[in-house]
Order: sequence, then C-alpha cells, then structure tokens
Amino acid sequence: MRFASLAMYVDPPPIAEATERLWEALGKRLRDFGLDAPVQLNRHIPHDEAWLRPDLLFAQACGYPYVRYLRGRVQLVATPIFGLPGCAGPLKCSFIIVAASSEARSADDLRGARAAFNDPRSNSGYNLFRHFIAPYARDGRFFSSVIQTGGHRASIDAVASGKADVAAIDCVTFGNILRFDPARVAGVRVLAETTKGPGLPFITASSTSQEELAMLRRALAETVSDNALSSVCNTLSLRGVQILGDGDYDALADLEREAATRGYPVLFPQ
Repeated sequence: MRFASLAMYVDPPPIAEATERLWEALGKRLRDFGLDAPVQLNRHIPHDEAWLRPDLLFAQACGYPYVRYLRGRVQLVATPIFGLPGCAGPLKCSFIIVAASSEARSADDLRGARAAFNDPRSNSGYNLFRHFIAPYARDGRFFSSVIQTGGHRASIDAVASGKADVAAIDCVTFGNILRFDPARVAGVRVLAETTKGPGLPFITASSTSQEELAMLRRALAETVSDNALSSVCNTLSLRGVQILGDGDYDALADLEREAATRGYPVLFPQ
C-alpha cells in the first residue's frame, strides 16, 4: 500500500490531532475514488525521506528543498492557504523574532547578534532569513555566531532562553504556537517580517498518474471545503488550497540568488 505523511505542522498537540482527522477524511475520500490510500498517516519515515519514496501517495514538503532538489522528482498537488498573520493566499513569510526584552528595533540593530536557525534546507528558517539579512551584511558577514537548532520550536526556545538573540520562524508555526502554546512565545516578540513566498506544497510521487493526481486535487479541495470538517480546518487555520505551478516556486530560488548577489550566500561563513 502507498503511504501518506504530513509531518511539517504537527505541534502543538491540537494541530497534530487535527492533522490526523484531516487525513482520516481525505484518505476515506480518496479510497471512495478508488485510490489505494492508507487509513492512517505514516509517522515512522522521516519527513525528508518520505518525499522521494516511490510509494508516496501524499505528503507535504518545504518549498526550498523543492526548488533545490525535489523539482522533477515529485509532483505538486496543491499549496495550502492559511488564515494566520503573515499569510496571504498561498504565500507566507517568516517572523524575525528577538527576546521580549531585546532593545533591537530594526534589522541593523541585530548586527553582531547570535542567530538561531532550524535547518539550512529550510525556506522559512534559513532562506527567507538569509534574504532578509543580506542587504545589511558587510563582506559576507552580519552575525557573530549561529547555532542550528533542528526545529522552529527549538529556535524559539533558544531566543527566549538567551542562547541566541534572533531567529526566523515560519509564520504558520508561530501562529499555531501562539494559539495553542502561548507560554512558549511569551519570552519573544516579532521584530519584523521577511518577504513572502509560496508555502509548503502538498506533493505526490513522480510515478503518480495524471488521473490519480487529479483525484488527489479534487479530494483535497472537497475535504478542506467540507462543512463537516470546519472545526478541524479552523484548528489548522486552513482556509483552502491553491494549485501553483512549478514556476511559482522559482521565487524561492530567486531569493537565494539575490542574497548571493549581495555577497551573502550563507548566514555565517566558516
């Protein structure tokens, strides 16, 4: 049986529970359409390993890995539309956060600060962050040091605890935490917003037929608009989906190129 994985937005617990319920409804609809869809999401395969599995039916990827190495190896299904601050249709930004007690009032005030990022392959935690800082960098440098945390929650904790001075947090992740785990963000504040780019796309394997792809898109749109699932979608702040083309995600590669053109290809040169 083919598998499904939705491992990008799974915290706090109400988000994980709503994601499971969303898949239950989507999977049933797909099975009704005749697709070999699993009853439950796969929680064992790491999200980035799931993306390139030939038996993948449905998953959610990050847009930056998509333009860097997934393009042509997976197929885009649709991009979610979230009703959270920082989102505009299928586009979203990252929030530049600092400690609540920080005296920083502008990006230039962060010069020489200690930065935290989740993963160098992340659009929200790295690519958008780098693009935001690039105009202020000098000779390819801006921060005094950086730490890789492994996740947005850990980056928030690093800033709140004083282990780092600044981080870039996906606005959807920040919004979910603010709603369901507000104590975690009580020690930080939003200093600025990055530019917006297309959000995390739902994908399927390259081997998925065009007929199956059409079924996935139809089932997804019908599930998200199903009134019986309004409470689930409200928990997820999921307002709909939009089909974006491959070229729409070029904007994320453009941000990488713009930062490099400004002489700032990495957050912190070794």
